[in-house]
Amino acid sequence: MRPAPSASAADTASPVSSLWHVSAPPGPWTLSGECLVGVVRPGSAAALPTGFHGLPGPRMIVGARYDQSPVGPYLELAVCEPARVGGRIGMCVTTMVVNSVEARRGGRSNWGMPKELGALDWSTDGDTRVLHWAERDLTLRATPIGPPLPALVPFRTIQGGLDGPLAAAAKLRGRGRLARVEADVDADDPLAWASGGHVGVIVSSARLVMGEACPTPGLRAALNRTRSAAEPALAWAPNQGD
Repeated sequence: MRPAPSASAADTASPVSSLWHVSAPPGPWTLSGECLVGVVRPGSAAALPTGFHGLPGPRMIVGARYDQSPVGPYLELAVCEPARVGGRIGMCVTTMVVNSVEARRGGRSNWGMPKELGALDWSTDGDTRVLHWAERDLTLRATPIGPPLPALVPFRTIQGGLDGPLAAAAKLRGRGRLARVEADVDADDPLAWASGGHVGVIVSSARLVMGEACPTPGLRAALNRTRSAAEPALAWAPNQGD
């Protein structure tokens, strides 16, 4: 298996104390690289932000290798599901890990993404793409089974920001190939429901535009009164909650 270029190891080696001094450019962001998307049947209920409600429909497990971004190259793995907050409907990210301090800071401050730091590795085996998350021993593997076709996917994210819910328009374009996506997840992991084979897509020459996040009207005051939890841990570990 031939390792593919990955984000700088210095991103994951930064001391925790330096995280609070890291800044990141505001949105919108334009990122380019390659991504894997698996469409997963709904499993056990995820912990959505306060005031959010899950909707029927499949979840997505996504792996990405960004060669260019406003904070440099980095790797990312995310899980998202359809949800509603007030009158806004979109995809809510419930798990997200990156291997860049700056990407973590930007995702949290710009869009309310629950990004944490982790050790990620991207590799290739012929046409197969593999993303591995070391701390949770989670592997996402995608093998194309169709020809490349132009792809354009507009979507919206909705997240629970520090000052209230945020919504952002996004657009992914590139060359998509239908793929078989396999997720290998430990049986006792909260994401065990995603384990197995799924239909999906590999998007090469991908270009993702994340628009500037806007507050979702009508719920900010109510959520501010109920929000009391501290920011999640910087990295996942067993018995500490996810």
